[in-house]
Amino acid sequence: MSAPGKPRSHGRVQPVVSLQPRDLMADSRRVAGAWRAKVITLFPQAFPGTLGLSLTGRALDQGLWALDPIDLRSFGEGKHRNVDDTPAGGGAGMVLRADVLARALSVAAQGTPADRGQWPIIYLSPRGRPFTQARAQALAQGAGMTLICGRFEGLDQRVIDHFGVEEVSLGDFILSGGEIAAQALIDATVRLIPRVLGNQASTEEESFSEGLLEHPHYTRPASWQGRDIPEVLLSGDHGKVADWRRDMAERLTKERRPDLWRAYCEAHNRDPDGDQEL
Repeated sequence: MSAPGKPRSHGRVQPVVSLQPRDLMADSRRVAGAWRAKVITLFPQAFPGTLGLSLTGRALDQGLWALDPIDLRSFGEGKHRNVDDTPAGGGAGMVLRADVLARALSVAAQGTPADRGQWPIIYLSPRGRPFTQARAQALAQGAGMTLICGRFEGLDQRVIDHFGVEEVSLGDFILSGGEIAAQALIDATVRLIPRVLGNQASTEEESFSEGLLEHPHYTRPASWQGRDIPEVLLSGDHGKVADWRRDMAERLTKERRPDLWRAYCEAHNRDPDGDQEL
């Protein structure tokens, strides 16, 4: 138990906020070549947040991945460390300055591959491409990534163009900043790193892994509130169970996500309107 008033640890390997990200091998507990996330943010204290809990927290503790929050305010201009200014052309709100972000990105780039395929720079933005399971899988296979958590009206476009920043959206909604979205993106990626989940087969059966939503799940008791577990799941016939799960996954996808269903049918040379039983 933690002492009264003493903040709880998020594991033995702690994220360190500094101008200079730590060397990849600075911590002896960090696994050689471990995947790494650098997060440029005005609120470094928001990390690790939920990333320090459960599976991702244990993996962080074990050095299977690493987290480096980088305080954008440290790169600000003048006595008050200003990081934003009024938008060119007028209008409401403020825009994060190009020169300030450039300094932060230059420091974040130290010790990282130049290949954007291995180490992308990602800006969490509602105008970005939708984040998908396939993108999470691709990110997990790289060396790491640098995330920019936006605030106010966003970033100076020149930073995005100059550094080849990839804009990513988690959905058609607006958040106050990119920190929550960054944690969601990191979580979706880290859990796909080998050894993080422990049972890699789990990721192969999840929603989106094959382009379908996941089938329903049941557990004990066999009967609850007048509702019974489908008989096929108690039959012991693994073939029938697999067929039922596939059928339910297809039914749910067709009903709830017509866009995914069309893409799935196209990939499997099927008519999305052909099977009227689904």
